[in-house]
Amino acid sequence: MDRTEVEALLQQVASGGLAVEAALEQLAAGPMSGAADLGFARIDTHRGLRTGDPEVVYAAGKTPEQTAAILRELANRSGSRPAIATRVPDDTMALLAEAFPDALVDATARAVAVGPLPEPSGTVCVVSAGTSDAPVAAEAAFVARAFGAGVQRIDDVGVAGLHRVTSTRSQLERADCLIVVAGMEGALPSVVGGLTGVPLVAVPTSVGYGASYGGLAALLAMLNSCAPGVVVCNIDNGFGAGVFAARVARRAHPPALHSATTAASAQ
Repeated sequence: MDRTEVEALLQQVASGGLAVEAALEQLAAGPMSGAADLGFARIDTHRGLRTGDPEVVYAAGKTPEQTAAILRELANRSGSRPAIATRVPDDTMALLAEAFPDALVDATARAVAVGPLPEPSGTVCVVSAGTSDAPVAAEAAFVARAFGAGVQRIDDVGVAGLHRVTSTRSQLERADCLIVVAGMEGALPSVVGGLTGVPLVAVPTSVGYGASYGGLAALLAMLNSCAPGVVVCNIDNGFGAGVFAARVARRAHPPALHSATTAASAQ
């Protein structure tokens, strides 16, 4: 369970719509220890309760069977958040697609979500400089959506054709948070950051020729951005950007229950 679900449960008890014993049964259906030991992995089952975010499996370096076992354990737990795997190798992707026929599989993002996605709250707009940046942009978009935000995409608007991104300003303005993905010289976040005051997280990619040093040039350019308010994730870290942006969007549009509870407590 995440915080929103526990809050809803407590509201039902407080209003008399749910007996205390029934609420205890629902809470007991989840792991009270906060961890599940599979021998090769110790799974954090209370992350959603602490942060509102689902647990995520980093599949690179794990065997396909290990990743599948962790996802299955997470999917069998109570709560409405999906179980997610990122950086999924091809052989693992094939096994997961077979083991979880209803899973959301994105080969470009190298990500899998098992279980229904939450209702979208707020809007994250993922902006990518070039088609070669697609895997990182797709990972960012996949994670932001799985973490509860609505997602829009603006692709292939790099600074080599500046008119392409300036024409999207109205769409950029409507978002709650922007993720700007770029390789090469990494200039796109500075341009976007100068066009709008929407919160912006930049992601350098390892795309580029030799002097890009595997994304280091783009990383340094983004860290030295002359546009204020640009925050930067690590090279190729679409996952981190997706989590950050989804949290911003969710905070901008909190669930009605949370808003009501906050207003009541403030009186």
